[in-house]
Amino acid sequence: MTTVAMIPGAGGSAWYLHPVVDLLRGRGIDAFAVDLPAADPAKGLSDYADVVVEAIGARDDVVLVAQSLGGFTAPLVWPRVDLRAVVFLTAMVPVPGERLGDWSEHVGAEAERLAAAERGGWSSAFDDTTFFHDVPADLVEQAAAHDENEAATVFDEAVDFAWPDVPVHVVAARDDRMFPLDLQRRVARERLGVEPEIVPGGHLATLSSPGPIADLLARWAA
Repeated sequence: MTTVAMIPGAGGSAWYLHPVVDLLRGRGIDAFAVDLPAADPAKGLSDYADVVVEAIGARDDVVLVAQSLGGFTAPLVWPRVDLRAVVFLTAMVPVPGERLGDWSEHVGAEAERLAAAERGGWSSAFDDTTFFHDVPADLVEQAAAHDENEAATVFDEAVDFAWPDVPVHVVAARDDRMFPLDLQRRVARERLGVEPEIVPGGHLATLSSPGPIADLLARWAA
């Protein structure tokens, strides 16, 4: 049976992915998200990868999904599991040897974020609305119980890896204010040579619009 294993972004909370996991499980797909020790300054990307690999266990035919900062954990996981596909979901797509803390500058993420805010007419402040502007109020309220600050440790780490010999997909969110759509498209083209699939929602589309994401993951898991 194909497994969908989901890696969360900054803060490491699996809760942010739970609506997608629930929809996949409702279709009979073995799906789960992993909590990571992101608040622990003694833990780094290799520790995150260990947690993911342990959670996958003996499962094979894995669709490995990396959300946001999870894009830097995934390359340390995929050599150690039996892969079916890799999915970058509103994610930081690295290149081999890249330091996580350099990614934003390398791809021009901040300039794209500010330009998108000016075009869209929303605040350029980096605050909760950057992430939650389209998330239902009840989920925003629940999120407070799952927030963890990402320890600075990982931002000094580089990932060295080879691309896997399986399909690599990119899912971009149409209304993402953190990684605007133009940025996601350009990074996917330049770094992977692929066109992203576009879903509704912002950076946390897993909360605001989980259905289209689940549809894509179910298709790739089929």
